[in-house]
Amino acid sequence: MLVSDWGLIDYKDAETKQLALFEEKLDAKAKKITSENYLNLLEHTPVYTLGKNADENNILPIARTCGASFHHISRGGDVTFHGPGQLVVYPIIDLQEFNMGVRAYVTSLENIGIELCASYGIEAKASDEEGVWVDYGTPKARKIMAIGIKVSRYITMHGIAFNVNTDLNYFSFIIPCGIPNKGVTSLQRELGLEINMKDFKDRYVGIFKKYFNYA
Repeated sequence: MLVSDWGLIDYKDAETKQLALFEEKLDAKAKKITSENYLNLLEHTPVYTLGKNADENNILPIARTCGASFHHISRGGDVTFHGPGQLVVYPIIDLQEFNMGVRAYVTSLENIGIELCASYGIEAKASDEEGVWVDYGTPKARKIMAIGIKVSRYITMHGIAFNVNTDLNYFSFIIPCGIPNKGVTSLQRELGLEINMKDFKDRYVGIFKKYFNYA
């Protein structure tokens, strides 16, 4: 698996790179040619992305004035925010190589996020609303990691967004993921200190490889 760090990147530039890798894998699969699996790590410049089922009523008017860009994209889900201090991960992999269906893939992404939280001493869990949550099932429930994927012929694109040192104010300008009355948090907010992003990325890659049987 080829692990790449794209650094801080504009959404459109990342979308172009991601789509090229996705189409490369689809083409290779159609031709029955072995191709690389990719794990791409990045941070976006401030952007609100709207999934295929997004309701624009979940974007408050103030969001249009905060300097972030807006993009309609091909993943599932509603509207969310991406920005500096948030780790975005785009795995572009063939699930059939891992004997894995789409539901099992989403569960694996959730479990990776849960284990990552545990490595920092935070108890988190998945939910029917998808993503990874702290204090889920209580009035203080808050999402720390979002999931939004697209899968075609078992090839994946898009992925997860984990709030590490994210400026959470941007989330107050939308109804995140279309889920009202629930909060959003970050690792920095939960622990009360800034997180070393390189260490966080290294932990993510290590746990991801464990779940997908890569040394």
